[in-house]
Amino acid sequence: MFILGLLSWWYGAGWRGRLAALREKLASTLDYFSIDLLLRTFFSPFRQISAGRVDGGLNVQMRAFFDRLISRIIGAMIRLVMILVGSLAIAFHAVIGTLFVILWGVVPLAPIVGIGMAISGWVPWNL
Repeated sequence: MFILGLLSWWYGAGWRGRLAALREKLASTLDYFSIDLLLRTFFSPFRQISAGRVDGGLNVQMRAFFDRLISRIIGAMIRLVMILVGSLAIAFHAVIGTLFVILWGVVPLAPIVGIGMAISGWVPWNL
């Protein structure tokens, strides 16, 4: 009766808990990297406080234009790197988490396999 209850928890609530933990980890990683925000602000100036309109002569306006342009290019490059790193981190967590969820279902079979190997006489150091 104890083993039946353990297995029903393992393949019921335990498996749902593993899936919920994986979902929470992926949501946490998505929130940490904020890829949606990085995409929405991809061409925004990078840490430039005075990115507004500039009054003055043509040389002052051209200098402000190129300052904003360079700031936007730097911002786009940094955001692109962060999007790539975040995508890799999300993919890594998804693959490893999926492997853990799959292994969760196989772990209860390990004692049965071990007993079968012991009965057959298999020893790990006699390959």
